[in-house]
Amino acid sequence: MAKSSIKLRAKVKNGVTTVKALMSHPMETGQRKDKKTGEKIPEHFIQEVVGEYNGNVVITTSWSGGVSKDPYLSFSFKGGADGEIVKVSWTDNKGGSDTNEVKIKG
Repeated sequence: MAKSSIKLRAKVKNGVTTVKALMSHPMETGQRKDKKTGEKIPEHFIQEVVGEYNGNVVITTSWSGGVSKDPYLSFSFKGGADGEIVKVSWTDNKGGSDTNEVKIKG
């Protein structure tokens, strides 16, 4: 299996699970210019991030080119237990996507 572009951690404490995701992505706005050619670098950014727990969506975000390179996302939800699975997926404006899942730690 290829290495995921999403580094993921999930930890439960007092009935609340906190998920931390670091996504490797260039997040180009389409406004920067290539220093060598002077041409604009085409936009390339994550449009949507979805977090799931037990097959249920617990968060959906809609992003644009205004988010920095290699974005970090942290979110929490009620529930979750040691050993259960949390999944985070992203899709970008060029049709790219990635998914990663991790077991919740207690």
